[in-house]
Amino acid sequence: MFNELKEINARPEPFQFYTAEELWTDEHTSQKMLEYHLNASVDLSSRNKDFIDRSVKWMVSHFGIGRHTAIADFGCGPGLYTTRLAERRADVTGVDFSKRSIRYAKETAARKALEIAYVCRNYLEFETEKRFDLISMIMCDFCALSPIQRKKMLGKFHRLLKADGSVLLDVYSWSAFDQREEVAAYEHRQLDGFWSKQDYYGFLNTFKYDDAKVTLDKYTIIEKERTRTVYNWLQHFSPETLSQEFEEEGFKIEALYSDVAGKAFHSKSPEFAVVARKL
Repeated sequence: MFNELKEINARPEPFQFYTAEELWTDEHTSQKMLEYHLNASVDLSSRNKDFIDRSVKWMVSHFGIGRHTAIADFGCGPGLYTTRLAERRADVTGVDFSKRSIRYAKETAARKALEIAYVCRNYLEFETEKRFDLISMIMCDFCALSPIQRKKMLGKFHRLLKADGSVLLDVYSWSAFDQREEVAAYEHRQLDGFWSKQDYYGFLNTFKYDDAKVTLDKYTIIEKERTRTVYNWLQHFSPETLSQEFEEEGFKIEALYSDVAGKAFHSKSPEFAVVARKL
């Protein structure tokens, strides 16, 4: 038992392990994630309905979205943004590796008679001959990627954008990093049964990596028949560090906001959004 507890509380190197795909594709947790997505009143897997409505309205105005504007939404989930953008007559593609979310998004598009191209795939592996006016990655998905993955992602964005195309994404800030604390917690059926329909015990270890500005929520889920670990990494950025990553891949950040609804940028905001133009 001592060795098991030692392993549970062990601090890995930043981005040493990657388990995001397991989180989104597991039969039980993907259903729970979809429920969070579709809860219009909370900001969990997706932002609340009022925010999404404001965000889409701002995006349409800022980027001049209309008929034939080609948009790709990476990490589209159940289509909360893609549906709204398609209703503005944009040419929309949604990419996500949750089969359950993509199925829901396709059913919504069919019900509303919207033509939306949905691709069920890890967006790190997504490729297409199509080129886009706008690529979005919303709900701080970019922060969950390692430095190598982020470089790959930005290179992909650069290839998939038209000559004058833009990227819109949001990230967690250094201010949010400063507000996090390291914790170690234990709970029976942690997160109200989120991890399994079977009985289980859950350990949470939150680690901070000050030099890298990275946090890790390490979940160890112990069921009768198995033990598994889920690593939720989050990179935090300053405008300068994010700008450097974009510039290295051929982008220039044109504007900063406090969110993807166009709120004025504030240095103490826990998140911030960027609009970057392909050079």
